[in-house]
Amino acid sequence: MLLRMATLFLRTLREDPADAEVASHRLLLRAGYIRRAAPGGFTMLPLGKLVLDRVTEVVRSELAEVGAQEVQFPALLPREPYETSGRWVEYGDGIFTLADRRGAEFLLAPTHEEMFALLVRDLFSSYRDYPVLLYQVQTKFRDEARPRAGLLRGREFLMKDAYSFDLDDAGLAASYATMRAAYQRIFDRLGMSYTIVKAMSGLMGGSASEEFLATAPAGEDTYVGCAACAYAANTEAVVTPAVEATDPAARPAATTHDTPETPTIESLVALANARGLGGRTDWTAADTLKNVVVTVTPPGGKGAPLVIGVPGDREVDLKRLAAALEPATVAMFDDWAAHPFLVRGYIGPQVLAGLGIRYLVDPRVAVGTSWLTGANEAGRHAIDVTHGRDFVADGTIEAAEVRAGDPCPACGEGTLTMRRGIEIGHVFQLGRRFTDAFSVDALGADGKPVRPTMGSYGIGISRAVAAIAEQHHDERGLVWPAAVAPVDVHVVAAGKGDQIAGALALGERLHRMGLRVLVDDRANVSPGVKFTDAELIGVPVTVVVGRRFAEGYVELRDRATGERTDLSVEEVADAIATRTAISGVPSA
Repeated sequence: MLLRMATLFLRTLREDPADAEVASHRLLLRAGYIRRAAPGGFTMLPLGKLVLDRVTEVVRSELAEVGAQEVQFPALLPREPYETSGRWVEYGDGIFTLADRRGAEFLLAPTHEEMFALLVRDLFSSYRDYPVLLYQVQTKFRDEARPRAGLLRGREFLMKDAYSFDLDDAGLAASYATMRAAYQRIFDRLGMSYTIVKAMSGLMGGSASEEFLATAPAGEDTYVGCAACAYAANTEAVVTPAVEATDPAARPAATTHDTPETPTIESLVALANARGLGGRTDWTAADTLKNVVVTVTPPGGKGAPLVIGVPGDREVDLKRLAAALEPATVAMFDDWAAHPFLVRGYIGPQVLAGLGIRYLVDPRVAVGTSWLTGANEAGRHAIDVTHGRDFVADGTIEAAEVRAGDPCPACGEGTLTMRRGIEIGHVFQLGRRFTDAFSVDALGADGKPVRPTMGSYGIGISRAVAAIAEQHHDERGLVWPAAVAPVDVHVVAAGKGDQIAGALALGERLHRMGLRVLVDDRANVSPGVKFTDAELIGVPVTVVVGRRFAEGYVELRDRATGERTDLSVEEVADAIATRTAISGVPSA
C-alpha cells in the first residue's frame, strides 16, 4: 500500500477541538483519524480505518489460532429473542428500539448472546458437534445517556464478541482459559499495558467475570490492586471482608439525645465529642451510621425508596450500588415531600421496617455492632443503636466506597492501591442462562439431552484504538506501536523538485518490499508543517528526504525514541525492513 499526502483524504488541525476532553479524542481528531458524525458516533477517516483494520487483523489472527470461527449477524434484530431472555426489559433506556412499517418491533443490537444461542440450537443437535467457538466483528449500539471522550464512550462502536458452547462446566472452564490466554496475546501484540481484574457480570449474568483494563488516567473504570499478592478487581467487584457477628444483648441500651443543627456527619461528631455523649470524647465518623436514601426502579416497574446504611466515614459509591442492584436503576432520592416520615439529615434504621422501606447495610454493619445514628426526629440522634436488637437489616450490599489503604480481601495482609483504566475486553462464564432461555439441547452419548453451557468474550475494537492512543502519545502527537500504525513508514520530502521525486521513488521501492508507506509529497507545504504533521500522525518510522539527498543520504527518525540516523538511500530500505521484521509487522 502506497499513500500520498497530496491526494490523501486528510486535514490535520493545529489546535485542540474545544469539545475533546481526553488525549485520544484530541489527537485522533487533530491528526485526521476520526471525525464526529453525531453525538457518540464517529466517522473513521482513511488513516483511522487503517488503524481499526489492523487492530481487527490482530484479533482475527489470534482467534483463528484457537479455532474460533467467524460468523456475521445483522445489527437490526427482532424483539422476540430479547423478550424471551428478559433483556428487552432489563436494558430499559439503554438500547435503541424501533418499529418497521408493519409495527413489528426491533432493536439495534447491544450484544448478541440470544442470536448465537438460537443459531447453535438450530444447527447443532448432537454431543459430537461440541465444543464450538464462534465470533463476529459487528457494530453495536447502546443509548449512552452521556456519550463522551470520543471513541471511549460512544453510542455506536465496533466490537468483537465470541461465544463458546460446551457440554459441561469443565469444558466451559477450558474454553474460558483458552480465550483468556488469547486475549493476553492480542493485547500484548497491540502494545498495550493492561491489568486483568475481577469484575461484575451485570446484565450478562453468569459466574466468573474478568475485565481487561488498559492503564490510563482517562479511564472511567476504577480498580484496585494489592501490593502483597496478585489480587486485582474493579471497585464494583471488591468484596468487603466480613465482620464477625456478636451478641446484640451485650450492648448498652440505646438512648436518644438532642443534637440540634447536626445534619452532617462532621457536625454530629463534633457535637458528640463536645458533649461527651455516652461518656465518650473519642467519637469518629467511623462510629456513626450514615443512612442514604435512593430510588430504585426495577425494569418496567415503579421506583421505590431504598435506604443504604454505611459507616459514616464512607460515602455510598453509586456505581458500586448500581452494579449490585442491576438490572434495576438507581438514582438519588428527591421525593422528600411525599415521604415526610423520612427526616432528612436525621434518618435512623429503627423505624424503617415499620414503614415498609427496605434497608440494606454495608458488611461492616454486622449483627451486634452499635452505632451513633439518626433518631428519625429533626435535631435528634441516638447512641448504641444495635443491629439485631434495635433494627434488623434486610441484607447486606457492597455499596460503600473503596479506598486506598483498605485491607486486601484476598490475602488480608496487603493494602489496596487505586488505579484507573479503560475496559478493552471482558470475559464471562455465562453458564446456562441463554441456553435455558432458548432450550438449547444436544443429544448426549447416552441418548439423554444435555444442555450446553456458554462463555462470552468481548473486545471493544474501536475503543481499543482510542485506548492505544491514550497510552501511546506525547506532547507532539500520537506514537503508534508498529503493529497497529496506519502505515509502516512515513517518507517526508523536506523540499521540492528532486526531493519530492526522490521521496516518491523511495516510497515505491518500500512499497514493492511489502511495506505500507505514506509519502508526504505536498509541493506547497513548508518542511516545518510536514514535520509537525508527521509527529502528530505518529507513524513509528519517518524517513526525511532532505538536503543530503543530493549526496545519496536520507535521515531515519524513530518516532518513539526521537533517535535520528543518516543513512544512504541504499541502506535505509534494508534498515526499515529489518526494523519492521523485528517488530513483528507482516511484510504484506
